Amino acid sequence: MSLRHVAAVFAFLMTSLVFCQEKQLTLQEIWSGEFRTEGMQALHSMANGNQYSVLNFDRQSRTSTIDIYDYKTLKKVKTLVSSADISEIRGFYDYSFSADESKLILTTKSEPVFRRSTLGEYYIYDIASKTVTKVSDDLVQEPTLSPDGTKVAYGFENNLYVKNLTSGKVDQITTDGEKNKIINGITDWVYEEEFAFVRAFDWNADSNQIAYIKFDESEVPEFSMDVYGSELYQTQHVFKYPKAGEANSKVSLQLYNVDDKSTIELSEGKPGDFYIPRLQWTNDPNILSVQFMNRHQNELDLILFDTKEKTMINVLAEIDKAYIDVTFNLTFLKDNSFIWTSEKDGFNHIYHYSKEGNLINQVTKGNWEVTNYYGFNEKANTIYYQSTENGSINRDVYSIQLNGKNKKRLTQKNGTNSASFSADFTYFINTFSSATTPQEYTLYDSKSGKIVKQIKDNNALTTKLEDYVMSEKEFSTITVNGNDLNMWTIKPKDFDANKTYPLFMYQYSGPGSQQVANRWNITNDYWYQMLAQEGYIVVCIDGRGTGYKGSDFKKVTQNELGKYEVEDQIEAAKQLGKLDHIDESRIGIWGWSYGGFMSSNALLKGNDVFKMAIAVAPVTSWRFYDTIYTERYMTTPQENPSGYDENSPINHVDKLKGDYLLIHGTGDDNVHVQNTMLMVEALIQADKQFEWMIYPDKNHGIYGGNTRLHLYKKMTNFIHKTLGDKLKASEN
Repeated sequence: MSLRHVAAVFAFLMTSLVFCQEKQLTLQEIWSGEFRTEGMQALHSMANGNQYSVLNFDRQSRTSTIDIYDYKTLKKVKTLVSSADISEIRGFYDYSFSADESKLILTTKSEPVFRRSTLGEYYIYDIASKTVTKVSDDLVQEPTLSPDGTKVAYGFENNLYVKNLTSGKVDQITTDGEKNKIINGITDWVYEEEFAFVRAFDWNADSNQIAYIKFDESEVPEFSMDVYGSELYQTQHVFKYPKAGEANSKVSLQLYNVDDKSTIELSEGKPGDFYIPRLQWTNDPNILSVQFMNRHQNELDLILFDTKEKTMINVLAEIDKAYIDVTFNLTFLKDNSFIWTSEKDGFNHIYHYSKEGNLINQVTKGNWEVTNYYGFNEKANTIYYQSTENGSINRDVYSIQLNGKNKKRLTQKNGTNSASFSADFTYFINTFSSATTPQEYTLYDSKSGKIVKQIKDNNALTTKLEDYVMSEKEFSTITVNGNDLNMWTIKPKDFDANKTYPLFMYQYSGPGSQQVANRWNITNDYWYQMLAQEGYIVVCIDGRGTGYKGSDFKKVTQNELGKYEVEDQIEAAKQLGKLDHIDESRIGIWGWSYGGFMSSNALLKGNDVFKMAIAVAPVTSWRFYDTIYTERYMTTPQENPSGYDENSPINHVDKLKGDYLLIHGTGDDNVHVQNTMLMVEALIQADKQFEWMIYPDKNHGIYGGNTRLHLYKKMTNFIHKTLGDKLKASEN
């Protein structure tokens, strides 16, 4: 081969390499799942502490399996159950064990109700006999096996049922359930959405008592949504939705005795308008723990009911000047002392109380937050948790003795670490990611914090992305209104400090939220990368009111949602606009839900700063949103009218100067399209021009079929038209 020929081949290879590294992201790729990460599905730690189960699916054979793996070797030990071996079902896509791991609940069909609730078809699989029993011929809710595995309780049409798995007999334990009136054992819409649970019933340890919450929503106002579908006439979805200041469901705590089939009310005589955000049996089969909260959500009582002696004791009472966040971080030890998390010293920390409610000690301390509580190892007297001690944008896993001594950082890499522990806490599987590393799964020794083995990574995705033009996500802080706010920035790959660029800001800004975090990309991050390569600088700033920097920083927005958060975004935009490489005449902002509320306010109140804003599914007045969320931060409109009205964008439409794109789905049961319709009417009456897009029958997530791709094309084109100057509208 001649030297000239060798040179030509080398030049071709180098050109090809450069070309490969300059591949541009497209919206089709982003929203087709091209950059999806792989994970571990439905991981469950077996009671023996040495093994874990995972749900696997073979696409070729269309077979679902629950496979058992050994923690130490990570090798598959056996297949516990395969859909190929069960003639009664075609497949399953979720599972849960009974407490004694003798039986499984297999989910074979599911239909969504609201965000967290579903109606489903379920089967009980007996591991020893390899037989299946259908829970019900109807689509039911929240089937839950009794601890001894002999019975299953579930909800159907607002009533509770118990099925005996030996005899097949079904007992209907409530009879007064009625749509839009009475719900037994399943949460109403606002509890599900804001207290984040659906199953409002719980078995005791002896499998002979069921505690449940009854919701009487008779007096809750109804909300209706037209469902357009594809038929000649639309239908209507009518459900109970308590807007701020309106009537809530009247809740009561009920106790059902499985043996004599009797029911008594435990909350009888409790005065006032209250919530029951949590109920949980202790290790004692006759002691039930219940959390009660006042409507303002600034007082929380943890009460223990002795169902045998018919007595109760208030073991903990918390009061906060703003509000108390309800968590799932309650663990009862063998002696019924309990572990609890609280913000009472200004940061979220772990506390240990006696069974009488006396403080034994504060386990963790410092100007950082405990962000997840994983559990207590009784044998080692050790608590495991996740925290921000290594910086508010990072997460690490720690262990600490119950007495607060011998704290140890168990994870090694800076970024977001999250643990799933073996049942006996010998091992944990750590999920790690950062802004530069996609999710990787690693087995750790819980005592030493040493890595035992690598399980799974996403190196294939990393390699794939090497062909694309990708910019670094730069983390920093910006001092705004006297506070150091976390910020990330994505610049064009070929950024030139001597040029000027339009600035596009993203934020969510809701109370306790966080968007600036050292973790791997979510789908929107690829969109921001695409925008950066098309000539924009994209930034995100977590202002006052967001989380993980202490309760004072988070709760400063109390009674005035949309005031300080908006001030921070406006001031940050002003500061960034003064940079030589930012064109201060081309600054835009966008957000979804709370973020849409914020972007609308920023465009209106910061009309001399922002040229454009996109608001997707925004709250336009807090008077339109639900009781639990809104009143937690604002009290009621009757008590705080100015707080509601002075910071709601619907009352500031006369200030509109820039370009505004308003987007909503008509099937949004959460932030109702009413918000957008009334905002539109206000804009029209103020003689303000704007653009808007309605997605028929789409919920708060606005997805399904081609919807997300269409939505992001719409937004991208709007950005190019309003900020892009000479950039052309995108049709990719």
